[in-house]
Amino acid sequence: MAHSFPDDCRYSESHEYVRPEGDLVRLGISSFAVDQLGDIVFVELPAVGAALAKGTSFGSVESVKAVEDLMAPVSGTVEARNEAVLASPEELQNDPYGEGWLLLVRLGAPAELDDLMDAATYGAKVQAG
Repeated sequence: MAHSFPDDCRYSESHEYVRPEGDLVRLGISSFAVDQLGDIVFVELPAVGAALAKGTSFGSVESVKAVEDLMAPVSGTVEARNEAVLASPEELQNDPYGEGWLLLVRLGAPAELDDLMDAATYGAKVQAG
């Protein structure tokens, strides 16, 4: 399967992405991660107002193959979560960069974005295996 990695996103080693949107970032998992998981059956996300700490688990995605922890690529506060993905986890598979986003987060430390990979670097990493 061909994967797309939008240039307006930054990517983590654990396959989450962040897309800056003004003072907030939209957070999700990459098309590569979605493909690796297979059929997604359940998504667990933190409540609005929860604090995220970079490098720590903030939820999980369960597929028919495995349960994977979601790791925070940045620190911040959850401003919104995608209730549609919680109700219909397949949305994550259908459009991971659009309707399948997970959280809207107010950044605690904007400089953390600099630690993430750009689309070309991330694409080369996952293509290399």
